[in-house]
Amino acid sequence: MGITDIFSRRATLARSVRLLSEFRYEQSDPARFYTALAEDTAAMVGDLWAGVDGGRAPVGRTVLDVGGGPGYFADAFTARGLHYIGVEPDPSEMHAAPSLDRSAGSFVRASGMALPFADDSVDICLSSNVAEHVRDPWRMGAEMLRVTRPGGLVVLSYTVWLGPFGGHEMGLTHYLGGARAAARYTRRHGRPPKNNYGSSLFAVSAADGLEWAASTGAALAAFPRYHPQWAWWMTEVPVLREFLVSNLVLVLRAP
Repeated sequence: MGITDIFSRRATLARSVRLLSEFRYEQSDPARFYTALAEDTAAMVGDLWAGVDGGRAPVGRTVLDVGGGPGYFADAFTARGLHYIGVEPDPSEMHAAPSLDRSAGSFVRASGMALPFADDSVDICLSSNVAEHVRDPWRMGAEMLRVTRPGGLVVLSYTVWLGPFGGHEMGLTHYLGGARAAARYTRRHGRPPKNNYGSSLFAVSAADGLEWAASTGAALAAFPRYHPQWAWWMTEVPVLREFLVSNLVLVLRAP
């Protein structure tokens, strides 16, 4: 059984349409959007684990969520029988959803660049849409590998800069250049974007991630997170993947 065999059955066009329809609520109703994303992510991670563990679900395993924000993912993973630990460096992000019930899971304020966990201490290390927000994403990736037990999974998913969502709330203006897009957003809205190019948003390519994953010797799979399985071939095509993959998932197995 291949690692993506189980998840690929879930990666349908209907799922892609459903997630895309939820994306429009990211700014206006983040709880709705991130709850839907959390459910889908927990299902994806569970399927990937089952792909390397004989079809068994990761019940009782520990998942470390690097850049977990206020904890929208906690309930989804806890409901699937995992022990959830969220890591978030920004206190404003950590408390961005005061109405959120945080009774599920544990939460630590720390940087993904220097995770305060021992080597080989978690079964699954996840990072969802964080790599494009840090200056050295592959240092974070190395930390994720370090804290994952041998045989455990690292799942690192990020928004590709040249894809349609690379500019985040700046929309497609990022194709004008990151600095120009940020300046244009500031003029239009009277405030800088939350994801400001050069400080909290960086141009990370699909090629960057694939090259890093290959360099570790631990890479298992790479695929577009939100695409149906029949469109995964785009990941293999240089240049095209930068524009059409949108969000790349890198799956590694800790040595």
